[in-house]
Amino acid sequence: MIDLCPNNTPCNLKTEILSGLTVALALVPEAIAFAFVAQVDPLVALYAAFIVGLITATLGGRPGMISGATGALAVIMTGLVVIHGVEYLFAAVVLMGLLQILFGLLRLGKFIRLVPHPVMLGFVNGLAIVIFLAQIGQFKIPDPQGGDNLVWMEGTMLWTMIGLIVLTMTIIHFLPKYSKAIPAPLAGILVVSTLVIVLGLPARTVGDIASIAGGFPEFHIPMIPMSSFSEVLDVLIIIFPYSLAFAAIGLTESLLTLTVIDEMTGTRGRGNKECVGQGLANVTCGFFGSMGGCAMIGQSMINVNSGGRGRVSGIAAALFLLSFIMFASALIAKIPLAALVGVMFMVVIGTFEWSSFRILGKIPKSDAFILISVSAITVITDNLAIAVVIGVVIAALVFAWNHAKHITVHVTRDNEDSKVYELHGPLFFGSVHNFQELFDPKNDPDDVVVEFKYSRVSDHSGIEAIDTLAERYLSADKRLHLRHLSPECRRLLKKAGNLCEVNVIEDPKYHVADDQLA
Repeated sequence: MIDLCPNNTPCNLKTEILSGLTVALALVPEAIAFAFVAQVDPLVALYAAFIVGLITATLGGRPGMISGATGALAVIMTGLVVIHGVEYLFAAVVLMGLLQILFGLLRLGKFIRLVPHPVMLGFVNGLAIVIFLAQIGQFKIPDPQGGDNLVWMEGTMLWTMIGLIVLTMTIIHFLPKYSKAIPAPLAGILVVSTLVIVLGLPARTVGDIASIAGGFPEFHIPMIPMSSFSEVLDVLIIIFPYSLAFAAIGLTESLLTLTVIDEMTGTRGRGNKECVGQGLANVTCGFFGSMGGCAMIGQSMINVNSGGRGRVSGIAAALFLLSFIMFASALIAKIPLAALVGVMFMVVIGTFEWSSFRILGKIPKSDAFILISVSAITVITDNLAIAVVIGVVIAALVFAWNHAKHITVHVTRDNEDSKVYELHGPLFFGSVHNFQELFDPKNDPDDVVVEFKYSRVSDHSGIEAIDTLAERYLSADKRLHLRHLSPECRRLLKKAGNLCEVNVIEDPKYHVADDQLA
């Protein structure tokens, strides 16, 4: 059974449908722009927005989240299309979907919890800046003197564009204070479109970008060499690196967007289910001649801010988009780009975490550095996965460095011939150096006890450090006892097992994260 609303909360059907209509209108120019980036036909991206949007809205793990063709994927699709052609792209999208399904079935979506909050803030701010910069391109027009170059708007057209954008943003900002009968972004689009058509204002429209007229997407098996095993292997060698990158970027953006929507709505999505839903959508895309996609934070923000909370809004957006393509392309072509730019500018304002400026001076410098770095890398590379991975790596290194200094020892003596080292803090790769410096085999008595009751051995580096310590005491002709060491640690001790005595009484039952236990 499909849960139409998150956590079984009631959804307003009228609001859901109108919100879906608003999203669909905003999807059109975005999809066309991403098609140009990926160097494919606009319909390839529009069909992707329909297919991915419909399937993920129906089967995905986050009601209210909008998915479609995205710039993050389009950027890296370009290389494959230019070198090998669009048919290889379709095959890569199919494999991308299969990988995403595998990730979901293996329940790897839970690892999104490892993304620290500063990385999340950097992700949101970076994407807000990327969305803003993408709208600046709408201020360019074909060179009146001919050629393929684009030039900046001037004169009346420029000021008309700015005025219509400001009008759209004003309507979106103030309308909800007086009425919520219609989503504010939709009202802004309708009002500005009516003004442009009635007054004949010199404004660029969706039709000036490209035609969106088309039929229902047709089933299409990617036309790639597959007549022999060697040809299939050659194709896999070409597309697998791209598919893996597509899958990683798509799931990263989707799961992070899912987390953002969770926080906004106070509900919780299901990451693993979203992985499977995205995978099924992309497999379908590959067999229907489209470029695939993932979650879109901009359109998701439009949907949530317009009142869309359930699956109906996402399903409606996809169906409205298909109806535009099949039946209403001439009407949609008349919508001024200024109205859609105004909607996206309001999305930027709502997406950007303005509070991050206020907290920069109050949070640790490492967190501030991570926040700024992730935002900058997202903008510079337009590759969300790289930005997030770098942010997580920096955060992990900072965590390891800080905790490496937290290992301490409390020394007591039972008698003149016995000494007890009571460890406090984690023993792992970052703290093994400090661990070794805590002991003095040369001056210690003949009988030494290391108490692990208040310490945890976290990895194999810690095990090797214990081995090394045992060898040091053996070289000094002294006996070492290890007390309250976990059974897993004792099994992993290679050298120390014969060099020291291990007390198994009341040993803790935690597990060491080590490949040898896998």
